[in-house]
Amino acid sequence: MTMKTLKNHTLIYDNECPMCNLYSRGFTKSGMLDENGREAFTEISLRNKDLIDIHRAKNEIALVDHNSNEVIYGLDSLLLIIGNSFPRLEKIARLQPLYWFFKKLYSFVSYNRKQIIPSAENGAEDACVPDFNLKYRLLYIAFVAVFSAWILSVFSGKLGVNLDRNFLREFAVCLGQIFWQAVFLRIYLKDKIWDYLGNMMTVSLIGTLLLIPTLWTDFDSVFYMIYFGIVVFIMFLEHLRRCKILKLNYIPTISWILFRTLALGIIILTTL
Repeated sequence: MTMKTLKNHTLIYDNECPMCNLYSRGFTKSGMLDENGREAFTEISLRNKDLIDIHRAKNEIALVDHNSNEVIYGLDSLLLIIGNSFPRLEKIARLQPLYWFFKKLYSFVSYNRKQIIPSAENGAEDACVPDFNLKYRLLYIAFVAVFSAWILSVFSGKLGVNLDRNFLREFAVCLGQIFWQAVFLRIYLKDKIWDYLGNMMTVSLIGTLLLIPTLWTDFDSVFYMIYFGIVVFIMFLEHLRRCKILKLNYIPTISWILFRTLALGIIILTTL
């Protein structure tokens, strides 16, 4: 299917964000934007730099209209590109309350994108790092806690250690992990506390997503124990990697493992 190209427009994308890189490249590869219709934030031309609000562009992706020298941001820029090829889709997305939902979803992802996929260049002066938004960070933490607790409660019944499906138990463990890390590491982490907690929850989300394929299988409990151990090891390595990106030492990882070990021990004791 041939796409209708939105000509004389440039999308200023966060080149340190794999998600932004992927969908902006998709726009150019599919023909929805000109071949040169996207420009990396860290390599922005003087012409475009004079037109856009640099601070706002860090939070909401900017789309420059070179015909009128106007700039639109965030969800509206994406809807303009998509709507140029799929006008009906844009009209549907702009209907309330869908538009309200998609706008909130866009902000939810945008303000947490460096915690979802971290970048080692966050400290650079010209890095496209969004503002810290407490509301969306708390929403992200709450979302992962609820989602992880739900999946873990289902998975725990497959381990064969007298564990029944218990959402509240798994949710309490998730909240306990957040509280433990926040309290014991606050002095050490200082202004990095919210960045760390966001990354820690992404580690939990990765582990949760890895468990999902096993929910519809029927193997021996030994298989699930081994698979769970592999998932935990992957989470451990990812936690270490993210701490390195945040320029943190092994203290957060040691604290993270300690809580997980204590929580597992308590759960096992209560099943005996």
